Amino acid sequence: MITFDEKPITIEDITAIARGEKDVMLSQDSAFVAGIRKGSAFLEQLLEEDGAIYGVTTGYGDSCTTMIPDDLVAELPHHLFTFHGCGLGEMLSPVQARATVATRLNSLTFGYSGVTFELLEQLVLLLQRDIVPVIPSEGSVGASGDLTPLSYVAAVLCGERDVYWQGERRATADVFAEQGITPLRLRPKEGLAIMNGTAVMTGLACLAFERAEYLSRLATRITAMASLVLDGNAHHYDEVLFSVKPHVGQQRIAARLREDLHAGELPRNPNRLQDRYSLRCAPHVIGVLEDSLPWLRQFIENELNSANDNPIIDAEGEHVLHGGHFYGGHIAAAMDSLKTAVANIADLLDRQMAQMMDVKFNHGLPANLSGASGQRAAINHGLKAVQIGASAWTAEALKLTMPASVFSRSTECHNQDKVSMGTIAARDCLRILQLTEQVTASALFAVCQGLELRIEKGDLSWDGIGGELRKTLESVRQTSTKLTEDRALEQELRALITRIQNREWLLYPENLEENPR
Repeated sequence: MITFDEKPITIEDITAIARGEKDVMLSQDSAFVAGIRKGSAFLEQLLEEDGAIYGVTTGYGDSCTTMIPDDLVAELPHHLFTFHGCGLGEMLSPVQARATVATRLNSLTFGYSGVTFELLEQLVLLLQRDIVPVIPSEGSVGASGDLTPLSYVAAVLCGERDVYWQGERRATADVFAEQGITPLRLRPKEGLAIMNGTAVMTGLACLAFERAEYLSRLATRITAMASLVLDGNAHHYDEVLFSVKPHVGQQRIAARLREDLHAGELPRNPNRLQDRYSLRCAPHVIGVLEDSLPWLRQFIENELNSANDNPIIDAEGEHVLHGGHFYGGHIAAAMDSLKTAVANIADLLDRQMAQMMDVKFNHGLPANLSGASGQRAAINHGLKAVQIGASAWTAEALKLTMPASVFSRSTECHNQDKVSMGTIAARDCLRILQLTEQVTASALFAVCQGLELRIEKGDLSWDGIGGELRKTLESVRQTSTKLTEDRALEQELRALITRIQNREWLLYPENLEENPR
């Protein structure tokens, strides 16, 4: 159970909620409830005293000089989410939409947004009942926050637009009626409080971080297996060697490779003085991602545990503070950096695969790691097409690494004249992760095939493969048998991708405390 109150939560909390692994509740602590109610009460007091409040008694954005007649103030929040109902593109998945709802809820619980306690209860109810807003993925420039996609959350709270309910897309009004849920009528400022923040980009960033962290481990395991397939030199990961270049994450990757390869027990191979860079420099490539994880976590979790709408309501000091906390610059920087580090993992594994397929570089293994023999070897092509596919997926991943944050566009009558593009960066990152996971599934299949071929040649024995590597090989074989006769591999690769995304293999469990939550 994850309780939403004023205390910080973690990336893992958001991803667990998004996947439906943990239930949620809203704190009923009297001090917490009173703090939330104090903010909305302060706004009500200002309204009674005829105070001018941006987005409450004025129009939005460049229209802030337009004063709203008293008898129309109550309608303004409804108009805000209505005219932003123009999102396009693919819809966020239910997992991504739940991450968005949980992220927005958490920001509002800090008590600086002037919302009612009833609004928080409605957001919690959506998560508890698994009523998931249908949210278009495109239309946000990342400041003023994720206005257009979050308008779909605001609309659902009020019983409008569509939701995913029990595997179907349905009208929110119908689902609410069946569930006995009363639609909200947003109070002044509540439309802004929901929409004028960074919840979409931050929710997506939480999901991206978790997937990238796992890829760092899996790419290391695949590299260890590739080193055996390619008759590599395990002494490239020597502890003394890495002590003189003290990047902690890079050293951690080298240590994991030493552990997998029992490197200290192996004699030096005089014929393999130096491997090609995709093996020799693997800790340096994967290490960039590994060393980035701590500061990426800091950026993401600081944003996650922040009040990031505008204006900020300081009920305690009785101030309305106008600023720009909706600006998603930190998430944009994190996602632009993460997507580059992840794409480099795809490139690394693609290069390892290229070596394994080519008889000029794979040290005596069949072309394309084909398992066919005798006359049938002539018509079998092994993993030739899989390697071509991996190259295509890698190229697409690399192409998408252009930073989104540098493409700021002035919009909304030049009020939003410098914007973050954080949501586009997060979407790019998720696409690169998907492509890299496709490359990873292909490489995982390839190293398992290569290990079995190397054993058949007598160059390795089962006992000569470390226990963790054997477990990985045996687990992959539960999904995919050794490739002897050519067969269509699409469904097997899709199954491997799903297992990767479900983080099925517990990799380097003794090191899990190295990346503390």
